[in-house]
Amino acid sequence: MISVVLADDQALVRAGFRALLDAEPDIQVVGEAADGVQAVTLVRATRPDVVLMDIRMPGVDGLEATKRIAADPACANTRVVILTTFELDEYVFEALRTGASGFLVKDTEPVELIRGVRAVAAGDGLLSPSVTRRVIGEFAGSGTGRRPEPPRELDQLTDREREVMALVAEGLSNDEIAARLVISPATAKTHVSRTMIKLGARDRAQLVVYAYEAGLIRPGWLA
Repeated sequence: MISVVLADDQALVRAGFRALLDAEPDIQVVGEAADGVQAVTLVRATRPDVVLMDIRMPGVDGLEATKRIAADPACANTRVVILTTFELDEYVFEALRTGASGFLVKDTEPVELIRGVRAVAAGDGLLSPSVTRRVIGEFAGSGTGRRPEPPRELDQLTDREREVMALVAEGLSNDEIAARLVISPATAKTHVSRTMIKLGARDRAQLVVYAYEAGLIRPGWLA
């Protein structure tokens, strides 16, 4: 059973998502929050698999709540999916950089919402790869978003791991990486996993951000 927490300041939106998700046999909504503080408290209490987090809420917003959840070791197994009205959104980029596993626009089709929850719960951190890359490329290279120095841990990566990280940033799956590099899918998965461990990345979405910040991929390459 996939446990989900809903964080949105609009009760009607939460009710709609709850009705949709609770109708699935493998998904259960375990709590709702109307702001970021409530969301963090609820996540720490329930340890859900997935949080659907509205990025704009009063008081503590979804961006700050995502940062707090990602920084809490007790919530290491919880994945945050950002809900936004706009695809190209600086706050979405910041949320991905600080620990969100992906994002969905609020008017997404119900089947896509359900698919996204299942994908993130299964460990597939990159939702809507082409759109997510576009968001990261827009703000990683425009000077609009903050551009911290690449993690020092990048120096620990082997040449092959850097190559694999660049392919992850292109949106390739493990099977596609294996085909590109002429290695087995298991080996590709191992390279991705080791890269994530060395960088302390929660999932593939953060690898994409790191790849931009390290200059392995530059905005415009993947348009």
